[in-house]
Amino acid sequence: MSDFFRGRRLRRSATIRRMVRETRVSVDALIYPMFVLPGSGGKEPIGSLPGQYRWTVDVLVEECRRLADLGIPAVLLFGIPEEKDARGSEASAAGGAVQRACAALKRALPELCVITDVCLCEYTSHGHCGIVSPDGEVCNDLTLHRLAEVAVSHAQAGADIIAPSDMMDGRVGAIRDALDAADFLNTPIMSYAAKYASAFYGPFREAAGSAPQFGDRRGYQLDPPNRREALRELAADADEGADILMVKPALAYLDIIADARAEFDVPIAAYHVSGEYSMLMAAAERGWLELERAVMEVLVAIKRAGADLILTYHAPDVAAWLARR
Repeated sequence: MSDFFRGRRLRRSATIRRMVRETRVSVDALIYPMFVLPGSGGKEPIGSLPGQYRWTVDVLVEECRRLADLGIPAVLLFGIPEEKDARGSEASAAGGAVQRACAALKRALPELCVITDVCLCEYTSHGHCGIVSPDGEVCNDLTLHRLAEVAVSHAQAGADIIAPSDMMDGRVGAIRDALDAADFLNTPIMSYAAKYASAFYGPFREAAGSAPQFGDRRGYQLDPPNRREALRELAADADEGADILMVKPALAYLDIIADARAEFDVPIAAYHVSGEYSMLMAAAERGWLELERAVMEVLVAIKRAGADLILTYHAPDVAAWLARR
C-alpha cells in the first residue's frame, strides 16, 4: 500500500485516508472518570473542570445510562466523603459514596464496567495518600492494610476492577492477597504503576478536595525527569499481580507509555488527566483551537504511543464525535 501511495499523498481522498489509517481511537478504549457525592438528587459543577460534575448516586446512575447508550464501556469512580479523619475511615465504609454507587450501578447497568480508585487522599483530613505518623511522614507499610480494606469493600459492593492510585510500595501485592482471601480471585487490578508528581493534577484536587494540607506527594510519586525509574515501578506492579498497568499523566509522558507497551505483555492504560483536559477546554473557550480536532489529535497520540485504554474526561464528547463519523 505504501508503494502505491508513494508520491501521491495530495490525491488521497477522505475515504482512502480512513482506509489506510494506522492508529484509531474507538469508544471501546474509553474510561470516564466520575466523582461521587453522598446524598441524593443533585450534581455539583466543578469550576476548574468545565462540563464535569460531582454526582450523587441516583443522578450518577442516570448519567451512566446515557454513557452506556453512547457505547462507553467503563467508568472510574472517585468518592467524596461526608467526613474526613486521619485514617480515611470513610474510604472503606459499607455505606460510603463509592460503595453505594457500585451497588446501584451493577443493579441498573450490569454490563457497565465499574472501576474504583483506591486511595486515601480524598478521605484523610491531612490530604495524603496514606497513614501519616506524628512526625508527618507517610507510613508505607501501615498504609497497605488500609488500602487492602478499601479494595475489599469496593469488591464487596460490586466493583469490576480495582485501581490503586496511592503509589505505596507493595500495595498491588497487598491488595491482591486481600482480594484473594476474600474470595475475589477474579477481580482484576488496574495499577497506577507509573504515576508522576505532576503539575497537571490541580483541577482534580479541587474536584476531590484532596490537596495535601502540608508538604507534597513528591516523596511517593515519580520525579518527572526519571524514565528508568518508571520501568522499575511498572515491573514491580506487574510482578505483584497487576492485570493492567497505567501511566499518569498521558500527554507529557508518551515516551513512558511507549516504553510500557514495548516491555510488558499486559494492557496499558493512560490517564489523560484533569489539567490536560482543562487546558484544552480553556483554549477552546477562547477560540484558540478547535476542540474536537485538538482532543482527537491528543487521543490519537496517546493510542499511537501504545495505550490500549484511555481514561479521559472528554469520553462522552469523544463517543458522540465517533458515532457521527
